[in-house]
This record gives sequence, C-alpha cells and structure tokens, in this order.
Amino acid sequence: MDQEQIDEIMAGEVARKLLQRSIARLAYVARDDTPRVVPIGYTWDDSAIVMCTATNAANIKALQVNPDVALTIDTDDFPPNILLLRGKAELEWVDGIPDEFMQMNDPSYMTAEQREAWEAGVRSLYKAMYRIRVVPR
Repeated sequence: MDQEQIDEIMAGEVARKLLQRSIARLAYVARDDTPRVVPIGYTWDDSAIVMCTATNAANIKALQVNPDVALTIDTDDFPPNILLLRGKAELEWVDGIPDEFMQMNDPSYMTAEQREAWEAGVRSLYKAMYRIRVVPR
C-alpha cells in the first residue's frame, strides 16, 4: 500500500471507530530475537499511534535495537472489525508523565476524588516515561 491508501483507510469510518478503543496489541522483536505481543494503552493524534511506558520496560530496549513494529486494534463482537498497522517506533524520553498517558486512561469510571488519587499515585511512581510514536506505513 502507498501512503495515500493508508491515509484513506485511517480516515475511514471503521478505523476512526477502532481508534477510539483503549487497548492495542503491540508486536515487536525482543532482545532474544523472538516475537512478543503486549497489550498497551494508546491514543491516536491524527497521524500516529502514541503509547507510553516505563523507562525500564523490556520493550524499550528491544525497540532501541529494532524499531519495526506491528499493531492490532480490534473488536470482539461479530462481525469483527480489525485494524492492522505497521511502522517504526519513535522513542522519546519524557521527564514526568506524558500528557498522552493521562489521556489514554479514561477518567469516566472514576469519581473526581478517585482520579485525583490515581494521578498522584502515577506521578509518584514514574519520574519519567517513554513516549512511543508509530506512524502507520
């Protein structure tokens, strides 16, 4: 597929719906050269899938060596809708907590007090994180 076709798919109704889901599956090659797939929260910024993770996460070391990834975002109802993406992971160290991390953790199931306590806990746990950006190719 060329980039124009990819952009058309990403702008389509099914992709827009899937990109509102909260979990993707990130596939990458681990440091021992074996495949890995991990569920991960994400946001879509209209040009890339953006994920955040701890600075000591195993996938960060692997992605520094081999940034090629695949992502799956799908439904579990019938008929299934599936978005399969590939690209290169771009890693960015972020002091503190990236805004995207807070955005991808939906506050709708928490009261304001619970959300405040959750955010304080996150901020005390992570002094820095990595932002992982994948542009569909």
